[in-house]
Amino acid sequence: MTAASFKGFGGIRLEADITGDENDPAILLLHGAGQTRAVWSTVAEALVQAGRRVVNIDLRGHGASEWPADGRYDIDAFVEDLRAVLAQMGSRPVVVAATLGGWIASLALSTDAANLAAGLVLVDMPVRSDADTARKIGERLRKVGSAHEPRWDPLAISGIDVAKVADRLIAAAPGLNLPTQVIRGGISWVQRAQGTAEFDAALPNAEVVEVEDADLLVVTDRTEAFLASLLDFLERKQPRAASEFRSGSDARTLRDAMGCFATGITVITALGPDDKPVGLTANSFTSVSLDPPLLLLCIANNAGTAPILREAEHFAVNLLQTSQQPASNRFAGKGEDRFAATAWTPGETGMPLLDGSLGSFECKRHAVHDGGDHFVLVGEVVRAQFEPRRDPLLYFRGKYRRLHFA
Repeated sequence: MTAASFKGFGGIRLEADITGDENDPAILLLHGAGQTRAVWSTVAEALVQAGRRVVNIDLRGHGASEWPADGRYDIDAFVEDLRAVLAQMGSRPVVVAATLGGWIASLALSTDAANLAAGLVLVDMPVRSDADTARKIGERLRKVGSAHEPRWDPLAISGIDVAKVADRLIAAAPGLNLPTQVIRGGISWVQRAQGTAEFDAALPNAEVVEVEDADLLVVTDRTEAFLASLLDFLERKQPRAASEFRSGSDARTLRDAMGCFATGITVITALGPDDKPVGLTANSFTSVSLDPPLLLLCIANNAGTAPILREAEHFAVNLLQTSQQPASNRFAGKGEDRFAATAWTPGETGMPLLDGSLGSFECKRHAVHDGGDHFVLVGEVVRAQFEPRRDPLLYFRGKYRRLHFA
């Protein structure tokens, strides 16, 4: 076990234990209000034995983490802490979060979910609750926490507006577009609480597990059953074994393997025989030579604009930036007048250049090579321009990404 410190929102220090092999898939554990990371000790040990690398962290004002001098314990402070921690991790973890931790994780991952985490497990997380049930769960959490030498700031469990959080959770649910598991007790008040069914139904990629004979806290009431559900989910959604492609097997597996290479995104444009602009989205793009200045693109033979691009004397490559995701989707789709909905201007060669792009290369055809179900178009750059202050739109494992600066 290794002690580690993360920098949270406003520079606050957050303490964690890290266990397991650094090459194993990562799990980030978030405890509930009035607890410390020690409450996860049995779960963390089991996860490590199952081949996971576990980061078990104390929330602000809890355990060994710093108590903020300004008393910031509103939900947004906790949310920004988590987003800061995820930015400092070397890989995207599955976040396993209980009660308050579940609120924090749901709100933190409601935007850019797939960029920040590989999955989400919400444990015993209430959406709405009345004062009596809130009191019961709070008492039970603190009772469980007391067995682990608790240390927390009393203000840390009283500074959150529960009613407003409930509305935000319902609104956040559709944005949690990543593999999600919801685990709760089969006889738990959480199951019956108002808003639970509404939240579950709004999750785009979730499975719900109700553990029999568990009431308030599944993790402590039915630890083995909880671990069985969690490990089953992890093996299906974040398997330890690497996927493998062999010649003759499913082409989709090869595509997924190729998708592990992060790329930028381009829109290739040219003019048809009638001088109407044509274009398509492509990420198979690379520099070939500086002298002479050559670049290449790989274009599917069955692409609608493939015949035009194969014969075009000139073409342009537009490098997309972060705000041009709609343009990427538009030029990757069919049945839409792509240029009518996209601002563009002719370049020096007359080729369409998309306004606001990260950069553009105007090329003349240098060579065309057959390459299986694609052809390789090599262009000689006659003019290039770029805007260094913009950030690129990226593509990785089938999803749009952005540069992330920790």
